[in-house]
Amino acid sequence: MSALLFEKDGFVATLTLNRPESRNILGEPGDGALFEETCARINGDRNLRCVILTGAGPVFSAGGNVKAMRDRIPPFAGTAEEIRDAYKTDIHKVVRSLWNIEVPVIAAINGAAIGLGNDVACLADIRISADTATFGATFLKVGLVPGDGGAWLLPLIIGHARAAELFFGADTIDAQTALSWGLVSRLVPLEWLMNEVRGLAERIARQPPGVLRMTKKLMREALDADFATIMDRSAVAQGRAHVSGDHAEALAAFFEKRAPVFHGH
Repeated sequence: MSALLFEKDGFVATLTLNRPESRNILGEPGDGALFEETCARINGDRNLRCVILTGAGPVFSAGGNVKAMRDRIPPFAGTAEEIRDAYKTDIHKVVRSLWNIEVPVIAAINGAAIGLGNDVACLADIRISADTATFGATFLKVGLVPGDGGAWLLPLIIGHARAAELFFGADTIDAQTALSWGLVSRLVPLEWLMNEVRGLAERIARQPPGVLRMTKKLMREALDADFATIMDRSAVAQGRAHVSGDHAEALAAFFEKRAPVFHGH
């Protein structure tokens, strides 16, 4: 049984974290290669325009394998240097692979998102949550630092002070608090979650695919570039967009009062 399920339906792919028997723990040996291969497949499929990321069973992801930490088995075995290298091989490859997906990603948070699971949710461009979900950055509770990218991701999303409250207090918050803090953008009843997320994914997938990818790329580049740099890169991207077939199709559809048909060129 694969720890990550991939399903494609039209222009939308769904990735499902698939270890429900262990609350969808992540970062097990081999996970890095699995996520890397799956996300490369997504980036190489020019027909894909949006990805939904969710968890199997009642939990989104409980994060790392605490039992493996206790028992000092891989990836948490050996010297500090060996554990560092194991993080880079599996846990960090999971994080980097999801971060590098070129199309918009929507996290459908069906249940608890804790530790690494919360970090993985933060990798999505949009987070929509069941109103029963909980969230936590509880690394200090088990004597660890936020070593999976969360020290950068969480303050970016909810601000330094609130991220510090989550990290330093090692508490969990409910879905309503996550909404008010900006960690998620919408709450829906669990039974409606996938329909709500699927509807948004299909609206996104109706956009011109090349421009959609360029827009996400610009937004990501804006995180660590100054305004002048982004203006220059925006001009380059806009020039490419203006000469694309999809721009011509969008204009034709606008004036002809019909739905556009985009082909990604």
